[in-house]
Amino acid sequence: MLKTEMRNERTKHIDTMSTLDMVSVMAKENYRAVEAVEEARESIAKAIDGISERMAKGGRLFFIGAGTSGRLGVLDAAECPPTFGVDRSLVQGIIAGGRDCMFTAAENAEDKYENGVNDIKAVNMTENDSLVGISVAGGAAYVVAALTEAKAAGALTVSLSSNSDTAIEKVADIAIVTDTGAEVITGSTRLKAGSAHKMVLNMLTTCTMIKSGKVYENLMINLRPTNVKLEARVVRIVCAILECDEETARKLLDAHEWNIRAAVESVKNG
Repeated sequence: MLKTEMRNERTKHIDTMSTLDMVSVMAKENYRAVEAVEEARESIAKAIDGISERMAKGGRLFFIGAGTSGRLGVLDAAECPPTFGVDRSLVQGIIAGGRDCMFTAAENAEDKYENGVNDIKAVNMTENDSLVGISVAGGAAYVVAALTEAKAAGALTVSLSSNSDTAIEKVADIAIVTDTGAEVITGSTRLKAGSAHKMVLNMLTTCTMIKSGKVYENLMINLRPTNVKLEARVVRIVCAILECDEETARKLLDAHEWNIRAAVESVKNG
């Protein structure tokens, strides 16, 4: 039996616990998600290096999955343009069943092998691209098909699961396994397993963007000021880099169409 399908002895009687005890046991179980990610750090780093090498040659990064796994991939991809100032095509999330499945569950979508093939063909995968196939159980036919098709196109393939020796692991060039074990509610892998996978996806995108120069020190140098909160953050970033006051930062940003990098370089380059 898959570890993520086993019963968790520590929560066997969660239905009779007080609310505080329920919260406490869930909090404790979530520590395992963090530990599992740390244990997988070498394979995560290997994937980041592979993705970065291909992206430097003009490649793209894709996340693909069904259900919760697909939603997590779409979520992380959607955050890259505002955070790092990249085009929406650079990091893309694909979910089994299409856009509607972001909001409405379609549990049988993960079983449709041919759809996985077709969805990869639709994005014209190349040898410079990378595909991360996400499946907690590791056997979703849709994800297996997508990884197989991407590999045939020469792309880097990475599997992300919470079980070892799975179908997606056998297809992928690099396997990331976050062993989170039995869930608080048996088989509900949107819990610990989902939390671990969200952390891994954060690392894959963030570290890749750092390696490609989208971050200065630990500051979002390419941040887009698309709302009041982000405008204030852009000002703080310029102030921090140039050690100037807010008024000076705003004048520089106004002069350079609120492009942080351009504003900073105008001072540093004289």
